[in-house]
Amino acid sequence: MIFPPRRSEEIREELGHKKIQKERLGEVNLTAIQEHEALKERHTFIVEQREDLLNSIESLIKAIRKINRTSLERFAATFADVDKKLKEVFPILFSGGTANLRLVDDSRPLESGVLVEVKPPGKKLSHMGLLSGGEKALVAMALLFAIYLIKPSPFCLLDEVDAPLDEANVDRFNSLLKEIAKHSQIILVTHNRRSMEIVDRLYGVTMEKQGVSKIISVNLQGPDMN
Repeated sequence: MIFPPRRSEEIREELGHKKIQKERLGEVNLTAIQEHEALKERHTFIVEQREDLLNSIESLIKAIRKINRTSLERFAATFADVDKKLKEVFPILFSGGTANLRLVDDSRPLESGVLVEVKPPGKKLSHMGLLSGGEKALVAMALLFAIYLIKPSPFCLLDEVDAPLDEANVDRFNSLLKEIAKHSQIILVTHNRRSMEIVDRLYGVTMEKQGVSKIISVNLQGPDMN
């Protein structure tokens, strides 16, 4: 192919245009290749970090789902066990009646509150908040011991838990202690004489001489020991 001859004006115009383009490019960056490699390496690192982060998020979501599922299963099982034990303990403390646990929101068990519904003998069904002070104390004991009796420990230490109870309720409480004693050895701190009557051994502290304390023990199942 034969190109027609170009005029000098066209050549000068094109050359001027090329010079302008060259000036726009600026100075030649002699380290461009090294900078490109460094940026490429950093880009690769960031992509890998992003993938690791996405994988970690996915693993965390799976772990949360597993924890929620396991927590829900264990909560449901424990809730049922406590409800069953409460039904056994409540009649002992109230000489009859019924009690049960109920979720405030059945659709969200792990976030729901729990109501203790009780029906003392001769009374209508109500929840714990509507009872008298003494009855609340008994219901609280029933709930605590229901939880305890699911997996009773070898020892049970009670510190004046019978203090707010009147004599009639102390007798009911002592009946519960006898039931707990089948599973655990009870250490009871008390000033109530009726509670002292049911124990196997008494320990007390006396001060026969000023500033000198003495521990006294009494074996109620055999000869007295000093």
